[in-house]
Amino acid sequence: MTTAEPGTRRHELAAFLRSRRERITPEQVGLPRGRRRRTPGLRREEVAHLSAVGVTWYTWLEQARDIQVSPQVLDALAGALLLDPTERNHLFALAGQSDPHPETTCPAVTPALRALLHQLEPVPACIQNSRYDFLAYNRTFGRLYRDLDALPREDRNTLWLAFTDEEFRAAFTDLPEVLRSMVGKLRASMAEHLAEPAWKALVRRLHDASPEFRELWARHDVADLGSRAKVIRNAHVGVLRLDHTNLWLGPAAGPRLGTYVPLDEASRAGLERLLELAVREEAAAPEAATALTAA
Repeated sequence: MTTAEPGTRRHELAAFLRSRRERITPEQVGLPRGRRRRTPGLRREEVAHLSAVGVTWYTWLEQARDIQVSPQVLDALAGALLLDPTERNHLFALAGQSDPHPETTCPAVTPALRALLHQLEPVPACIQNSRYDFLAYNRTFGRLYRDLDALPREDRNTLWLAFTDEEFRAAFTDLPEVLRSMVGKLRASMAEHLAEPAWKALVRRLHDASPEFRELWARHDVADLGSRAKVIRNAHVGVLRLDHTNLWLGPAAGPRLGTYVPLDEASRAGLERLLELAVREEAAAPEAATALTAA
């Protein structure tokens, strides 16, 4: 470790905290906007209040001062700033601390939204952030492209899987077009996040792992997030023709609900069979765990 590294990490942490604070509206955390607000997003004192830390201490943290921060304070800041799981992991990594609650779910995915995902079954549905991480999904979506539950949390990202996971890639009937579109959407979305470490880390990870991504990224093409029909080749139930729609759950830079409505009866029947498969696997999981323990 070089002597410059701690200072660099503090400045990255400060920049990350500022970027997360500035993207949140007062209404999202139950605060009044007021008439004379000039600060984009939340004020520092509002974040300090929401996370129960001192205003001066939090200000020093955003100024990259050389101060110690505990895992408990980072946990409170992650909640106050509505960080999703990937952002939360990044926060703790920048601070050089271990997450005391590594399985904490994204605050933006409320119990009501989880209930909605369940109610939409057998229609596949998921919630993603603007960086294409899967924050939550129902059982049908969890088996739509591949078994998402079998993947580490850090790999549950549309772009990562589309460029590195052969099972996920095999589900696309038009993979080259999909890859071009995904990279264009990422570049368009990233225009508002160029300085954010988590975004740069995703691009760097893809760049290191995939020659296909490097080639497409170098083109600087952009694409919008418009809805469109998808033809998905599911390994269990065959070809599914679905109408994909995005519904934003807040500002355009925030999480969105994606739904996949069947376009014909054959696709609807396929989704029903896929849900039945997921339900059977869910029911068998405790038995499998018991058998492994007994063995």
